[in-house]
Amino acid sequence: MKLNGIDYHVEQYGEGEPLLLLHGFTGSADTWRPLLSHWSSWHCITVDLLGHGRTEAPAAAMRYRIERAAADLAALLDQLGLEQVNVLGYSMGGRLALAFTIFYPHRVRRLILESSSPGLKTEAERRARREADEALARRIEQEGVRAFVDYWEQLPLFATQRRLPAPVRAALRRERLRHTAVGLANSLRGMGTGVQPSFWEQLGGVQQPVLLLCGEEDEKFCRLATQMQERLPNSERMSVSQTGHAIHVEQPEIFAKIVSEFMTKGEL
Repeated sequence: MKLNGIDYHVEQYGEGEPLLLLHGFTGSADTWRPLLSHWSSWHCITVDLLGHGRTEAPAAAMRYRIERAAADLAALLDQLGLEQVNVLGYSMGGRLALAFTIFYPHRVRRLILESSSPGLKTEAERRARREADEALARRIEQEGVRAFVDYWEQLPLFATQRRLPAPVRAALRRERLRHTAVGLANSLRGMGTGVQPSFWEQLGGVQQPVLLLCGEEDEKFCRLATQMQERLPNSERMSVSQTGHAIHVEQPEIFAKIVSEFMTKGEL
């Protein structure tokens, strides 16, 4: 599907109320496939984000800016003939989901943020993160995707994933290895946490119902979820025990149930 000049890979499943699913860094639309059977009563829309999976990976890092990625999602809804959707975003996809809600509030009915943040609060933090992301982007370009994935899988953020069954870990690794160096590097440069605007001050204006999810063992993002809940006027926070950063991978049935209950809670 062509969106603002970029070839995007988009998949659709089921009928009913629309749910737009946005994966994290090194993920793809395949991230959500194990969960789709739980959400068969909805119209699930999965997207490979810029530089990921089967979507085009532009050579210009500026094309990956979160503002432009959000505009691509608005174009996607226009092409699908959808005025409004529910949005679920994980990690990087959660930052994009929040940006989309802030930039296009009339297009979002409910918002679910899994292990995500509104960005960094200070310019000093953003500058340090930009420098770290640029160093990592160069490493990906110089050493290749396989070496990067070897490094990425050993980060403390994903330590709990080492408890997963071997077939699940293997599927995650295959998904990560399908990316290109230019796509991952430019995603860091264009849509990394250090590049995106800080949305902390905009949280008070988000009127949609928001569900903030974190894994109990992911202390940083549980702390961020608590801080976000204090600013979001219509939000609830849930932590999932014995789980780290990727709840949908580590506890898929529990995750699917939580999302289902939030999606069907009352009339908006």
